[in-house]
Amino acid sequence: MEQVLLYFTEGIRSLGWQEAVMYAVGALLIWLAVAKNYEPMLLLPIGFGAILVNLPLNVVWEHAGTSGALKILFECGIMTELFPLLIFIGVGAMIDFRPLLQRPWMLIFGIVAHSGIFIAAFIAYKFFGFSIKEAASIGVIGAADGPTSIFVTSRFAPNLMGPITVVAYSYMSLVPIIMPPVIKILTTKKERQIHVEAKDSNVPKWLIIAFPVILTAIVGILVPVAAPLIGFLMFGNLIRECGVLEKLSKTAQNELSNIVTILLGISVGASMRAENFLQIQTVLIMFLGLIAFIGDTACGLLFAKLLNIFRPKSKKLNPMLGACGISAFPMASRVVQKIALEDDDQNFILMHAVSANVSGQIGSVIIGGIILSVVPLLAG
Repeated sequence: MEQVLLYFTEGIRSLGWQEAVMYAVGALLIWLAVAKNYEPMLLLPIGFGAILVNLPLNVVWEHAGTSGALKILFECGIMTELFPLLIFIGVGAMIDFRPLLQRPWMLIFGIVAHSGIFIAAFIAYKFFGFSIKEAASIGVIGAADGPTSIFVTSRFAPNLMGPITVVAYSYMSLVPIIMPPVIKILTTKKERQIHVEAKDSNVPKWLIIAFPVILTAIVGILVPVAAPLIGFLMFGNLIRECGVLEKLSKTAQNELSNIVTILLGISVGASMRAENFLQIQTVLIMFLGLIAFIGDTACGLLFAKLLNIFRPKSKKLNPMLGACGISAFPMASRVVQKIALEDDDQNFILMHAVSANVSGQIGSVIIGGIILSVVPLLAG
């Protein structure tokens, strides 16, 4: 009888305060997803996965020397980089590059507005003792692109996968809260009221179809390590735009994205084991991730202001467009349009904002590839 009692109380006896904290963290993520609608498709499965992996005896991760279900998902989907790449197919199938093709010069904002990545990475490495690979993984939070963050982190800092992913998706959902104060501090009302001439031209069908192929080839040649990222993203877009794969396009946008998102979320949650997550590093990552997001917004915006110095008065840019260069699509462009209308109810800059925002998606992939190429050289 005593042995039976010990068997049925083994789980209770194995619980500690760390597990209790992780249950609270998981519950908080689920609450944010359900009650606040913050990235619910990811925060909810991540939160549930965090609770599941911290249940007594760790059986869903590993038991009696055998890998559990969550460990198999994590190793097969995250560490092989399969889930992030499949997500990119769905993302590519959802993006319309026409606004960018009408204004290709906006692509520059998609590069410059990711400077916050390097600012945060430098601070993490120089002042907080993270290794150069860990610092780079933390900096990529500023890409505002969850799959890219997961892709880079799986190669450079798998031990930080849980906190980096949670922070990345949490801040992505908080873009409408983070961006406005930064924009209003760095711009005047007069600058925010600048109207941008909107002359939309027709983009040839052949260019729309050729664009993902050409961009994949260019990026793959110049930054070979970025080929999987840009390739899967552009493959999804090619499915969308070719005009003969409507069913596959809808599948990529819906069924594929939904299924992989569920598996991705619960797999990331599985990395949030108490012994890995409950460290001072997690708090530092939250702080540095915020720096990366603020830095991206500020750098894009300040670059647009710099360009205005050399542009004639009649062709000044609304500097808020530079802030749209982050990859939080389409939230960043919507936030900027909302601020523009607050200061002038006739100021419609959404299409230009979308152009910069779409360029941010491309920019995040290119920057991610550059980081994957350069950081190993710096790390020796």
